[in-house]
Amino acid sequence: MAVQLVAIDLDDTLLDSKLHISPRCADDIQALREQGVLVTLATGRMYRSALRYAEELGMDLPLITYQGALVKHTRTGEILYFRPVGEMAAQVMEFLKAQGIYFHTYFDDRLCVENHSPEAIAYSQLAGVELTLWPDLITASRTQPTLKIMAISEQTSRLDPVEADLKTRFGEELYITRSKMHYLEIMHRDANKARALQLVAEHYGIPQTDVLAIGDSYNDLGMLAWAGLGVAVGNAPPLVKAAADHVTLSNDEDGVAEALERWALKPHDP
Repeated sequence: MAVQLVAIDLDDTLLDSKLHISPRCADDIQALREQGVLVTLATGRMYRSALRYAEELGMDLPLITYQGALVKHTRTGEILYFRPVGEMAAQVMEFLKAQGIYFHTYFDDRLCVENHSPEAIAYSQLAGVELTLWPDLITASRTQPTLKIMAISEQTSRLDPVEADLKTRFGEELYITRSKMHYLEIMHRDANKARALQLVAEHYGIPQTDVLAIGDSYNDLGMLAWAGLGVAVGNAPPLVKAAADHVTLSNDEDGVAEALERWALKPHDP
């Protein structure tokens, strides 16, 4: 395949365990751009959290953020795609609250929480963004466009029945997935990386066959399946590896660079 567009997940894929992009990965992405290949990020992170990595890499194109709920250009700020949760946001939050599960949400690209809980502080540090205190997220969600709802529990088994119940109640209307085992995320049903990647490809007139996607987790499954070539990093769970066309090295072993060098970068002229 002649790769024209590459979409790369951030956490546990392009980012190593210290949340850094290795020099090798950065150099390969720059080399791809010099060869005319478009490279974007496809992440569950909020736009402002992903933007700093995009700027580090010199990206000048739309980013896929919030699992695909917001596709926004890094330089112009143009929004290509916007799919907030909608009127069911309050119902989801009420359900999570009744289950005693921590959750936060996002209004206007802000990380909104009801208090400075340990989960909120830890996620704020991971995302590299400040917290915005909002006294009543459920009430606010009835008037504020809600980009995503995230439930968090370090006791990951607590999220299993919650995820199953949410899919039973809202599975036909909402997209419900795990980005990490302790992160359960709820979006509009059309807010997923596969749909967003398709939109970016169509925006640039790139056929599906010429798209390479690299990811690690359950929220990447649709994107890996949609792309002409889907690659899972070596630290991905077995289900994701099985669904990918190929498996590369782990995120701490420059798995993204290995994939780009094998399937996307053209060899240099002697």
